[in-house]
Amino acid sequence: MKPIETSRLRLRRWQDADRAPFAAMCADAEVMEFFPHVLSRAESDALVDRIEAHWDARGYGNYALEERSTGAFVGMTGLFDVFPEAPFAPSVEIGWRLARPFWRMGYAREAAEAVLAAAFAEHDFPEIVSFTAKLNTRSAGLMQRLGMTRNPADDFDHPGIAEGHPLRPHVLYRLKREAFEGR
Repeated sequence: MKPIETSRLRLRRWQDADRAPFAAMCADAEVMEFFPHVLSRAESDALVDRIEAHWDARGYGNYALEERSTGAFVGMTGLFDVFPEAPFAPSVEIGWRLARPFWRMGYAREAAEAVLAAAFAEHDFPEIVSFTAKLNTRSAGLMQRLGMTRNPADDFDHPGIAEGHPLRPHVLYRLKREAFEGR
């Protein structure tokens, strides 16, 4: 997938200059509220390395988001192969993570809609999934606004989170190609 521009955002591959603001975002407890823990700089850098390796191997991945008017790093949105232990694997997930100064501006939806359009145009995905901790109603709300649907029978306990942890129960949303193209 090639870089994407929306009215306010540039979605592009990662640059070294993205690492420091990405690490700051991943160290922010509010941003990481629905993840098991905040990330250290080393963990954040390793995640960027995995994202770039995924791009190289698969031809799609998580984009770095840049505000077009200022050049500011906004966060990330994109596609990633679902972890193999997921009950719905193999599949492709859309996800997002934005720095707090860019919350409630519609950027996550703007970027996700652009990624979905490019994904279905450039790849033969029958569907794209998204999932989050059951407690994360903001992300689930965005999934719904994107036209994704949930079947409670698909909800699952995330195998990478300890039993009894409040973030272990997850919801799964799906967007079928036909539903997206029919919008």
